[in-house]
Amino acid sequence: MGNLKYMQRALELAQKAALQDEVPIGCVIVNPESGEIIAEAGNLSQHKEDATAHAEIIAIRQACAKLGTNRLWDMDLYVTLEPCTMCAAAISFARIKNLYFGAIDEKGGAVVSGVKFYDSATCHHKPIIHQGLMQAECSQILKDFFKKKRDK
Repeated sequence: MGNLKYMQRALELAQKAALQDEVPIGCVIVNPESGEIIAEAGNLSQHKEDATAHAEIIAIRQACAKLGTNRLWDMDLYVTLEPCTMCAAAISFARIKNLYFGAIDEKGGAVVSGVKFYDSATCHHKPIIHQGLMQAECSQILKDFFKKKRDK
């Protein structure tokens, strides 16, 4: 049940991003030992005019700053959409222990789709992957967002 609480928070952050006309993706980094949310973010690429301002990247930066380290050993990351190659690499470099994601991204994902970054020989750290957590809800918010965009 605890995992759902964190993914629900990531989904709330995705909804907030959508209200700001950002692609609705939310991310939460959790210390599973204490249950504390260490960092959280929604996408901000449009508002920051920064192609790297994905929810995962922002949350990883926040968590590293808060903890005073560049490694997030034993931390869990929850994100509403399968990470892209950039975010998958950042998750690896940060040494996240568990990666939980909701919707699969067949076009841009890099975990179970596309390049499957963690299966690469050059990947130094592979998190434990948990896919499909609240998949229907995470997928629906993206479908609604892009439908609204197409209808304009």
